[in-house]
Amino acid sequence: MGRTAAVDFHSASCAGDQGLFTSLYTSLAQQLPREPMEWRRTYGRAPKMIHLEANFVQFKEELLPKEGNKALLTFPFLHIYWTDCCDTEMYKTSVKEEMMRWQSSLRTHGSADWVIIVVETNDTKKKNKTNILPRSSIVDKIRSDFCNKQNDRCVVLSDPLKDSSRSQESWNALLLKLRTLLLMSFTKNLGRFEDDMRTLREKRTQPGWSFCEYFMVQEELAFVFEMLQQFEDALVQYDELDALFTQYVLNFGAGDTANWLGSFCAPVRSWSGLLLRRPIDMEKREGIQRGEASLLDLRSYLFSRQCTLLIFLQRPWEVTQRALELLHNCVQELRLLEVSVLEGALDCWVFLSCLEVLHRIEGCCDQAQLAANCSHTVGLWAYATDKLKSLGEHCGLVSEKGPTSEDLNRTVDLLAGLGDERPETSNLQSPYKKLKEALSSVEAFERHYLELSHAAMEMYRAIGRMRSARLVGKSLAEFYMRKGDPERAETLLQEALKSYVSEGWSLPVTHTRKQIAECQKLLGRTEDYLQTSALLAGDVNLTTEERKHFCQEILTFAAKSGEPSHKVTLSMSVFAQLTRLQFHPATASVHSGANLRVELTLRCLMPMSVRIEQVAAIIHFDVDHGGTHGRSKGAQRQTSPGTVEFNQDKSSACPPSSSFTGPSLELDEIHDRSPSDNSLNSAGVVCKNTHLLLRRHDSNSPPNTSNCVSPPAVAMKEGAQMLKVQDVTLEPGINSIIFTAPSEQPGTYTLRQLCATVGQVQFVLPHMYPSVQYEVYSQEPQLTVEPLAEPLLAGLPQIVKFTLLTGHYTVKKGVALQLSNTDTMPILPSTSCTARISNPAAGESVLSIQSSEKVTSISLPPTPPYHTLEFQLEVLCIIPSGSDRYRYHQPDQYSLFACPQMSIDCPWSIYSTLLALTFYIPFKTKHSLLSAGNRKYMQVCVQNVSDVTFMLAEVKLTEKQHASLELQSLNTKTQQLLCSKHSVFCLWEVRWKDDLPSCLQCVFSANFSPLNQEISAFKPFHYQFQLERVTTLYSVRAEILPPAGEQHCRSGFLCGLEVCITRLSEPTEGEMAEETDTDGLKTTKLMYEVADSSSNWAVCGKSSGMVSMPMRANATHKVQIEVMPLFAGHLPFPKIKVLKYLPHTAAVAIQPDPDSCVENDSLSLLDKTLDDQADTASIRSRGSVHSVGSGDQQQRGVAMPRLEPFSPGQVFNNSHARQVLVLPATDDHIMEVNAT
Repeated sequence: MGRTAAVDFHSASCAGDQGLFTSLYTSLAQQLPREPMEWRRTYGRAPKMIHLEANFVQFKEELLPKEGNKALLTFPFLHIYWTDCCDTEMYKTSVKEEMMRWQSSLRTHGSADWVIIVVETNDTKKKNKTNILPRSSIVDKIRSDFCNKQNDRCVVLSDPLKDSSRSQESWNALLLKLRTLLLMSFTKNLGRFEDDMRTLREKRTQPGWSFCEYFMVQEELAFVFEMLQQFEDALVQYDELDALFTQYVLNFGAGDTANWLGSFCAPVRSWSGLLLRRPIDMEKREGIQRGEASLLDLRSYLFSRQCTLLIFLQRPWEVTQRALELLHNCVQELRLLEVSVLEGALDCWVFLSCLEVLHRIEGCCDQAQLAANCSHTVGLWAYATDKLKSLGEHCGLVSEKGPTSEDLNRTVDLLAGLGDERPETSNLQSPYKKLKEALSSVEAFERHYLELSHAAMEMYRAIGRMRSARLVGKSLAEFYMRKGDPERAETLLQEALKSYVSEGWSLPVTHTRKQIAECQKLLGRTEDYLQTSALLAGDVNLTTEERKHFCQEILTFAAKSGEPSHKVTLSMSVFAQLTRLQFHPATASVHSGANLRVELTLRCLMPMSVRIEQVAAIIHFDVDHGGTHGRSKGAQRQTSPGTVEFNQDKSSACPPSSSFTGPSLELDEIHDRSPSDNSLNSAGVVCKNTHLLLRRHDSNSPPNTSNCVSPPAVAMKEGAQMLKVQDVTLEPGINSIIFTAPSEQPGTYTLRQLCATVGQVQFVLPHMYPSVQYEVYSQEPQLTVEPLAEPLLAGLPQIVKFTLLTGHYTVKKGVALQLSNTDTMPILPSTSCTARISNPAAGESVLSIQSSEKVTSISLPPTPPYHTLEFQLEVLCIIPSGSDRYRYHQPDQYSLFACPQMSIDCPWSIYSTLLALTFYIPFKTKHSLLSAGNRKYMQVCVQNVSDVTFMLAEVKLTEKQHASLELQSLNTKTQQLLCSKHSVFCLWEVRWKDDLPSCLQCVFSANFSPLNQEISAFKPFHYQFQLERVTTLYSVRAEILPPAGEQHCRSGFLCGLEVCITRLSEPTEGEMAEETDTDGLKTTKLMYEVADSSSNWAVCGKSSGMVSMPMRANATHKVQIEVMPLFAGHLPFPKIKVLKYLPHTAAVAIQPDPDSCVENDSLSLLDKTLDDQADTASIRSRGSVHSVGSGDQQQRGVAMPRLEPFSPGQVFNNSHARQVLVLPATDDHIMEVNAT
C-alpha cells in the first residue's frame, strides 16, 4: 500500500439547505478524514492509503467547469444536495423544483458525480406532526424522481446531532458513502485530466504548440499530487518537464528549432539567482504563464519547485547534486540558444544560486549533518569560489593596482542586474548582500574569496579528495601571484603539482612548473629555481625557444665565478638519463692490474649542447675476502653479461616500479673460508643497499623521477674512489662516455653515484638502479686433474689432463710438481710430453719428467700470472684380482671400479693435494660349476661392459692346490673377439685320478687388448675364485608309469611316479651322520618334494616326505607318488627337489656358502624351493616341513629342525629335462549337424 495522503482543495459543492449543512459541517469535517481509504490508481500503479480531507464550498453555477476547460483544481468534482424536508406539500411546491434546477445545471455542464442527503430529526417531526408523512415516503419520492437507476445516490442521515447508536450508525454509513464517492469522482477526474495532458503533450510537434501552456497543465497535476502529499509523484512531473525542455534545447543546438523557444532566446536582463525560500515563486510562475519568462527564470522556478519537493521527501543532499548539474547545464543551454548575456552576469547568477542552495540546506539540517555530508555540498562551495574569482578578475579586484574606472562601470552594471533585495532575506546575511559586499572593495573581495577557498579546501581534505583540494589551492595560488605574494603561491602550486605528477597530466605539470619557476625566481631561491629550470629545459611540452631559455638560465649561473664550496648540486635525472652501462671485457671481472673500461650511455635532455668540465662516477670499494680464492658471483648475477640496461621511462635514480614501493633488495652471499685448506666454514646473506631500504619516504609524495615536484636532495660522498673524464660535450640525445676503471686492489667495486660538473653547478645521480659493479680478483693457483675422455678404464694406458690456473703466482724456471708414485697406478714415461700456455705467443714447451721409486717430478715451463698451463700424462691402473677388487653397485653400466690415490706437492702451497681418479674395470666375470653325473665342468663368463671392443688371448684356468687335478680346456680358439656389451663363455672339464677334492682354488687368466692393437699391447687379466663341496653325492631318477592296462598316460587319469634316490659316493670328511640303524650303518635324513610350478600335473596324496638314506655308495631309496596329468601332449616331468633335513640336535648356525663371495646370479636352492612351494597349495595344506621353527625362535638360538639345500653339483637329477607322452582322455569326436 502507498503512503497516506489527504485531499484539501475544493473537492465538493453543497446545494440545498445551507443552514442545515452549516450545522453539520463541523462534525462532517472532523469525521471524514479519520478513516483511510485505499486509492487504486490506473495503469497498474501501486495502490495507496489516503485520508480524504474535503473542502466544501457553496454550490454556484459559475463553479461548474465550462466546455474545453481542462483545469483540475478550480472546480469541485462532487456535488451534494442537503435537505431535511419531511412535508409532502413543501417537497412538491419548492424542494422538488429546486432539486430539478440543481440537476439540470449539473447535466448542462456534464457533471455526473452528485449525491442527495436527507437529514431526519425528531424536532421536525414534532413541528409538522399533522401533515407529516413517514420519512420513507419522502425518500422514496426523491429516489423515484431523481435516483431511478442510482438508488445509492440518496443517503439518509438520522438524528445527526444526537449521541445515540442509531445516529452513529447513520453517520458511519454517510461518511463511508461520501469517502467512496469522493474517491471515485477524484480518480475519474484525475484520470481524465492525465489523458488530456498526454494528448496535449503528443501534439508538441504541431505548429502553435506552446511549452509554457503545457507546463501549466502538468504543473497543475503536480500540485494535485503535492496536496495529496504524494511528493514523489509530484517530483516526477517536474522532472518530466525538465527533461522535455532540455531535449528541446539540445535539439535546437543540433539544428531542430521550435517556435516557442524564441521567447527563451531573449537577452537576459535579470540574474538574481535562485529563490528557494518561497514554496512557490508566483512572480516567475506568472511570467511563465504569460510566456514572458527567460531561460534563467524558467530554470530557477523549475528548480525551486524540485527543491521544495525534495526537502519534503527528506532528500536535501540530492538538492545539492541537482543544483550543481543545473548550474553547469544552464551555462551550456545559454550558449546553445545563443542568448545574449552581459559578461559576468552568469557568474553572478551562479554565485548567488550556489549560496542560496547552501543556505537552504543549512536551514533544514543541523551542523552535525552538514559536517557528515560535506561531500555533497563541497562542489557548490568550489563552484562559488571559482565564480567569485572570475568576478574579481572581471571587475579588477585581483590586480595589484586595484580596479579602474572601466572596472567600476562593469561592477555597477552587474549589480544593477541583481535587482532589489528580496523582503524575506532583508534581515539575513543573504547571498545578495555577500556579493554586493565582495564587489564593493578589494579588501572585502579578498576576505570573501579566501573564506570560500579555504572552506572548499578543508571540505575536500575532510572527504579525502586531495586532488580537488589541490586544484582549488592552485587557483588560490594564481590569486596570490596576482596579488604579488609568491611565497604563499609556491606552496599551493607545489601541492597541486603533486596531483598532476602522480596522475600523469603532462601539460598541467609543465604549466604549473612554469608558475613555480616564476615564484622561485621572485623569492631568490637559486638552487630551487635552477632545478625547476632544468626540468623545464628537458620538457618536450614546451617550445624549443622556451626550453633554450631555461637551459640558458642554468648555463648563465654556472658561468659565474664563485667559491668552489658554494656550488649548486642538482639532480642529474632532470639533466640527462643514464640508459646503458657496458664493461669491456664483458665479464666485468678482471684480475688485479688488468685493464677494464666502462662505457656509459647518457641521453641528454637539454635542447642545446652543454660543455661538461668533468664527468665522474663515484665507486664504493668492498674488500671481498672470498675473491682471493675464486671469482665472485657478482658478474654472474647480471641479466646480460657486461651490459646493464636502465629503464628509459623512469630515472635510474628511482626503483623500477610504477608506484613507489621502495628499491628492490640487492642480496649477496658471504663465504667464510679457512685460510689453510680453503674449506667453507660458514655462509651468509648480506643486503648491499640497506642505506636505500631504510630511508624514510614521504607517503604523500610521488617517487623522485624526472617529473618530481621537488627534486631529491643530492650530495656527493667525499673521499671515495671515482672514475673521471675531463672536458666532455653533451649533445642533445644519445652520448657515449668511456672511463678507465681502477683495478689495483682486489675486491668488489660498486658504482654508486654519477656526477657531471658545469661550472658552479653539479648534476648528481645519487643512486644507480639496478646495482652496477665489477670485480677485481686475486686468484690462488688452482691445479685440476681430469681424464681426457670418460670413463677411465683400468688395465689400459689412459691419458690424464693437468690444468694449472696460475692466478697471482708466477711460475719460474725450475719449478716442478712432485707426484707420489703408487703401485696400483704408475705413470708411464714419455719423451714427447708438452705443455701449452694460454698466451698464444708462448706456444708449446717440452715437459721434463723424472721418475724415482717413490716420486715423479714434473718440471713446469715459466708461466706468467693469470694464465692457464695445460699438459697431459699417460697413466696405467692395475686391475685388482679376486678379493682385492672393490665391488660397487653403480647406477650406470659399470659395476666395478678402482680408486687409487696419489698426492701432489705444489711449490705455492705447504699442503699436499690428494688426487683420486676413478678407473672402471672393463670386464665383469662370473663362474659356475656344471655336473653330468659324476663328471664336472667349470664355466667362466667374461662380459665386456665397456664401449671398447677387445681381443682375448691365452685364456687359461688353473687350480693352485692339487697338482693331480687336470682341467681340460674345451675352448677351440686361441683368440676370442669380445665386442662391447657382449660376453664370452669358456669351458673346462675337471678330471681327477683318486678322489675329487672338496675345495678347489682356481685362477682364470687371459690377455686382452683393444682391437687392432699389436701383440705387445696385450695386458694381463686375472680372476680368482673358490669352489667347495663339488662332489656329486646323490642321483635322482624318476619314472612315470601309465595306469594299469594302458600303454600311455592319459589326461585326467592317475599315473604312478616312481622316484629313485641313489647314493653315489662314500661319506666324505666333514659329512656327519644323524643316526645309526640296527645294522650299524650310518644314515642321514633327506627330504624330497614333488611340485609342478607349470600346472601340468596334479600331485595326489603325499607330495613330500623324509627318507633315511644309508651313507654308503650305491644305496638306493624309492618313493611311489600318484600324479595326474592335466593336459595332453609331451609334458615335462614334475620338478623333484632333495634337501638336507637337519634335526633339532644339529648346530643352529648355518655355515656360509663359500661361493657367496663370487659373483653369481643364481639363487640358492633353498630360496628356490621355498618360492616354488609357496605357489603349491596342496603342499602347504599337508604341512611339509620346510621351516619347522619360527624366525624368532631361530634368532634366539633354540635348536629347531630345519632344511638345508645341497651345494650346486651335489645332487644330479637324471630326469630334469625328460618328457612323457600324455594322450587325451577320450578319442570321441562329435559333430553336430542341423538340417532344415
